Amino acid sequence: MAATTPSLQFLRPYTWRPLLGAAAGGAGKHNNRAAYLRFYHALARQQELAQVDALKYPRLRPPHHNDDVVGMRIPAFREKYANVKAGSVADEEVVVHGRIQSVRRASSKLVFLDIKGEFEHVQGMCNFRKLEESGGATLEGFKKLAKLLNRGDIISVTGRATRTPTGELTVEATRLPELLSPSLVPLPEKLVEDETRIQHRHIDLLVNRRTTDTLRLRSYLIKYLRDFLHERGFLEFQTPILAENAGGAVARPFVTHSADNKELALRIAPELWLKRLVVGGVDRVFELGPAFRKEGIDTTHNPEFYICEFYSAYANLPDLVSLTEDMICGAAQHCQHLISTKLTSLPPVETGKYKRPFRQMEFIPSLEAALGFQLPDLSTDSALEDLVEVLEKNGVQVEKPNPSLPKLLDKLAAQHIEPHSEEGPLFITHHPACMSPLSKSFRCEKTGQLVSARTELFMNGKELANMYEEENDPFAQRQKFIDQVKYREGRQGEKEEDGEMVVDEGYIQALESGLPPTGGWGCGVERLVMLFSGTKRISDVLSFGNLRNVVGLSKAVPVTAATDTTNS
Repeated sequence: MAATTPSLQFLRPYTWRPLLGAAAGGAGKHNNRAAYLRFYHALARQQELAQVDALKYPRLRPPHHNDDVVGMRIPAFREKYANVKAGSVADEEVVVHGRIQSVRRASSKLVFLDIKGEFEHVQGMCNFRKLEESGGATLEGFKKLAKLLNRGDIISVTGRATRTPTGELTVEATRLPELLSPSLVPLPEKLVEDETRIQHRHIDLLVNRRTTDTLRLRSYLIKYLRDFLHERGFLEFQTPILAENAGGAVARPFVTHSADNKELALRIAPELWLKRLVVGGVDRVFELGPAFRKEGIDTTHNPEFYICEFYSAYANLPDLVSLTEDMICGAAQHCQHLISTKLTSLPPVETGKYKRPFRQMEFIPSLEAALGFQLPDLSTDSALEDLVEVLEKNGVQVEKPNPSLPKLLDKLAAQHIEPHSEEGPLFITHHPACMSPLSKSFRCEKTGQLVSARTELFMNGKELANMYEEENDPFAQRQKFIDQVKYREGRQGEKEEDGEMVVDEGYIQALESGLPPTGGWGCGVERLVMLFSGTKRISDVLSFGNLRNVVGLSKAVPVTAATDTTNS
């Protein structure tokens, strides 16, 4: 290291501007004094460490080539030696690895280290007298190491388990710790500025426990969903992400091109692929994976997100509702257990809210009751104009230009029905058929309206899950595809030949082989994580934030002055 470390002699306070191109890696607008100081600090510490032969990024190996030493994870160490009594020392010599959270120099011959690994802590104790007795150190080596170790360094400690008089489980070093990878820049004690936390997510994870616990909850929740479905006989399949058509939900896709310049789209949802599998005889199938929608970014939406979808042959809407209640109630209990035992920085889950049966409200009767008047027939070619006329006649303003019929109905539901989910989980059922182009539909006996065999689950005003009985009539499905495109393009009421239609003929052909009566279900995983972690922004449950945050992360950005970089 010493041979390749640049000399610091050429660095002077007045030289920081011309050096920024190299120092900051061409960081554009971030080429400032902060970037230079970060670079200077890294060089200075690297050169300092290079003076000690033992501190040269050693290859990970059994310490000192002693094959008798047992390598142990910090969580396993804590579990195995949980019952060690104060003052006693275990016979077995072990080695633990981790990142230094603090260095406490009690005296010139006694140093305590707080070491973190796999989200758990253990104390390391370096007592020179004990090290000298075992031949594990010289006083000069001990002092050099004690001076050089910093918060953020990744080290290896060989020693025996003991417990201090204060009750702290400790690794009492029998050899000098090895520095496996130094932190060349200071690790902050605090990181509170939102933009800085996202731009430096690796530091955010090291400093802020809640960030780590939120992302851990996401991982545990994904495992819960997968286990829940496997236990009920579902098989997990993977379906294409790139295809000729995006397929599935009503949303704009991201379009790209293959090497031979063929236009392709990132999937909006795995729905049509999974239903092909049901046609092929896979009666219970699910997928957990990414989906992409070319839509805006806000606190609850991101163009790239994680989705869980399952399809169950011979399941109807009541079956889906019952399964959803089982899943959500179980998830609430599971997350609360994790929060009370492992993820303690997160707020508790109010499990009392999740009691079966969940409340249900029918879309059209509930909307009519809230508005105080009856809606026109929503299945006619003039339904949009008729609805706008009725709304304006009754003093309800409609944005100009008029949205499509599905969007207008969705906005009305958001204003008048969805807020009822603040009280607890709410199923909104039987949406107008125009809002559900992939579900079966029927005439409602109460209202005479054409509605879908569909329900959405809402909580705290936000949609959690969408489910319906799948349309399995190929002729009806083809017409619904056509209507879907017309609604999207504002061409309601036009005939097929009046414009180019986008219809997935391959899926229609699959339906011709026979799709059994099937219940389908979909959920954005981020919404569930937000609900159970008490998080308000989707960027907080994504590993590196939303799309705005991710763009530009390949550039070096200095940690802003809004952070505290005081070392322990």
